[in-house]
Amino acid sequence: MSKDIDVSELAITGMTCAACSARLERVLARVPGVNQAQVNLATERASVHGPADTAALIEAVEKAGFGARLVRDAAAESAGEDAAAALRARRDLMILALSAALTLPLLLQMLPGAMMPPWAQMALATPVQFVVGSRFYVGAWKSLRGGAGNMDVLVALGTSAAYGLSAWLTLTGEAHHANLYFEAAAVVITLVVLGKWLETRARRSAAAAIRALMKLRPEIARVERDGRLIEIPADSVRVGEVVMVRPGERIPVDGKVIDGASHTDESLITGESLPVARGPGDRVPAGAINGDGMLRLDAVAVGAQSTIARIIRMVEGAQASKAPVQRMVDAIAAVFVPVVVVLAALTFLGWWAAGDMGRGFVAAVSVLVIACPCALGLATPTAIMVGTGVAARNGILIKDAEALERAHRVRVMVLDKTGTLTEGRPAVAEIVGDESLLALAASAQQGSEHPLARAVLGHAAALGVATSPVEAFRSVPGRGLVAVVGGCEIRIGSRRFMIDSEIDTGAYEPAAEAHEAQGRTVMWVARSNRPLGQISVTDPVKPTAREAVRALAQMGIETVMLTGDNARAAEAVARAVGVDRVLAEVLPEEKAAEVTRLKSEGRVVAMVGDGVNDAPALAAADIGLAMGTGSDVAMHTAGITLLRGDPGLLADALDVSRVTHAKIRQNLFWAFVYNVVAIPMAAAGMLSPALAGGAMALSSVSVVSNSLLLRRWKRRG
Repeated sequence: MSKDIDVSELAITGMTCAACSARLERVLARVPGVNQAQVNLATERASVHGPADTAALIEAVEKAGFGARLVRDAAAESAGEDAAAALRARRDLMILALSAALTLPLLLQMLPGAMMPPWAQMALATPVQFVVGSRFYVGAWKSLRGGAGNMDVLVALGTSAAYGLSAWLTLTGEAHHANLYFEAAAVVITLVVLGKWLETRARRSAAAAIRALMKLRPEIARVERDGRLIEIPADSVRVGEVVMVRPGERIPVDGKVIDGASHTDESLITGESLPVARGPGDRVPAGAINGDGMLRLDAVAVGAQSTIARIIRMVEGAQASKAPVQRMVDAIAAVFVPVVVVLAALTFLGWWAAGDMGRGFVAAVSVLVIACPCALGLATPTAIMVGTGVAARNGILIKDAEALERAHRVRVMVLDKTGTLTEGRPAVAEIVGDESLLALAASAQQGSEHPLARAVLGHAAALGVATSPVEAFRSVPGRGLVAVVGGCEIRIGSRRFMIDSEIDTGAYEPAAEAHEAQGRTVMWVARSNRPLGQISVTDPVKPTAREAVRALAQMGIETVMLTGDNARAAEAVARAVGVDRVLAEVLPEEKAAEVTRLKSEGRVVAMVGDGVNDAPALAAADIGLAMGTGSDVAMHTAGITLLRGDPGLLADALDVSRVTHAKIRQNLFWAFVYNVVAIPMAAAGMLSPALAGGAMALSSVSVVSNSLLLRRWKRRG
C-alpha cells in the first residue's frame, strides 16, 4: 500500500465529458483523508489534497469506472506519455479510417438509385456499431455502474436505438416497408470518433507549453569530484558542488558562475528574448542554454528546488486549478445526462401523440446524439491551459485559475518603489558630514542585509576604508538600526527615526532636501545621540518603468506608489515614471493596511513587490504580483510571479488575464448556446441524427480550437 501524502497527482483515463470529471471529484471527495479534489478534463489529471492513502484513491477511481495511476515525477513521465499518446493517436486514426470506409457506402445511398439492400446495409453498419463503437458501450457501462451518466451513455443510447430498430426490421422482413437508420447510427459513430480524434490533437496542442518546459531539464550533469570531471544524473548533483557546462549545452542546475564568461539563452524560462551576458558572480537558471563560453558553476539549487522545477510546478498547478465559473459548469454537468434522456423520451412521446411515431423516433435519437456536455467541460480548462502556457513562455507565472480570474478585474495597481520601479541596486552618491561618518556607518552595518547597507559597505570597500568590530546590533524595521562600535552607540536610519530618537537634524536639512529633490534616499547617521551627517544613496529608475506605467494607464488602471522612502525622493521618482499617486514614508507593517484602505474604495487592487516586507501587502491585495528577482516569500505569497524584474510585464500579465478570461466567456457562451439551440431543433425534427452527430463532434473541437487562438497572444511591447 502506498504511503500517505499531502498532495497526490493522479493521471486519469476514461473521462469523456464534464459529467465524468464532476462525478470523479465527488467520488474522490468521499475517500477518507481527502480535503479537496480537483479533476481536470483537459489535462486528464486529478489533484487530491489531504493525507489520503493513494491506493484508496486509485481504488475509488477504478470503482467509478475510470483508470488511475499515481504521477510521481511529471517531467520524467512526459516523454513516456508523449510516446503513448502518439501510439494511441495512430491506433485511433486506423479505427477512424475503418469506420469511414464502412460508413461511406451507406452515405452514398443518398444518391438517386444507389439504395443498398437491407442485409448489405446491416453488414456494413454492424462492425461500425460494435467494433468502432465499442468504446461507447464500455464507457457507458462503466459510467452507469458508477451511478451516473456521461456522453458515452447518450451516444450508445442514440445509436443503439437507430441500429436496433433497423436490425429488427431487417431480420423480420419488414425492412422494405419502413425507413432504416443504419446510415444514421454509423455516421454518428464515425463523426463522434472523428471529433474525439481532432479534440485529442487540439488538447495536446493546448498542453504543449508544459511539455516544452519539462523537456528543458537536462538529464546529465558534469560535476567535479575528487579532482575528476564525471557525468552523473542531474538530479544527483548536490548543492555546493562545482558543475561544468560546455558551450551549447543546457545548464542542469541553478548555479552561480565561478569561472568563465558566456551568454545564456533564457528565453524559454524568463521570456527574455535576447541572450544574457553572464560572468563570475552571476546566477544562471537550470534549463538555460549556454552560449559560446565554458562555465564553471557553484550549484545553489538542484532538482525540485531549481528555478525550472518551480516554474513547472506553478504552471501545472495553474492548469490543474479551476476558475470560479467552473463550479456552475460542474453543477450543470452533474444533471445534464439524465435531463437529456428525459427530454429525448418526451420528444418521442410528443411526436407519437401527434401521430408520427417514425419522425418522433428520429427526433429522439437526434436529441440524444446532439446533446453533449463535452464543450461545456472543455471551455474553461483549455483556455486556462493555453493562457497560462503562453504567459509562462513570456516570463509570467500565474499561480492558479483564481488569480487569473481576479487579475482581469484590476483597476488599481500599487507599486513598491525599490526593486520594482527602480533597479534595486542602490549606490552611494554623496556623503555630507563628519570625516569619520563612512567608517562608522560601514562598521555598524556589517550585520545588516539591507540593500542600503550593502551600498555603504561596497562604497567603503572601494575606497579602502577600514571597519571596526560591531559589539552589538539591533535592527528597527522600516526605520533603521542601532549598533555599538568602539563603545559608542551608532544610529543609522530615516529622518523619522532620528526624530523619534530626539536627534536634531537641522544642520543638515538643506543638503538632505536637495538630495531628496533629486530622488535620492538619505540615510542619517548619529553617534551617541549627536548627528554626524548623512549619506545620500541613488537607485536608478528602470528604463522600462515609465513605459510600463503608461501602458497601465492606457488600460484604465490607476497607479499608486507605496514606499517607506521619504516623500521628496518618492515624489521625484513618481514624476520620472508618471505614477498617479504616492504614499510615502509607510512602514512595512503599515503597507498591508494601506492596501486594505485602497480596497475599501470599491475597486480591485493589485500589489507589486519584491521583498520580504512586501509579503503582507501582497497577501492583503486582491491579487499580488511578485517580481521574480525578489524574495521567495514574496513569490510564494503572490498570485502572479514575473520572472524578470521588468515592470513592462505588469501590463502584459493583466492583458493575458483579460484575453484568457474573454476566451473562457466566448467558449462558455457558444457551448451554452449550442445546447440551448440544438436540443430544441433536434426535438422539433429539424436535425437528422447524422447531422446531430456531426454538430456534437464539432462543438468540442470548436471550443478547443478557439482556446488555441490564445497562442497568438503577443506582449504589448
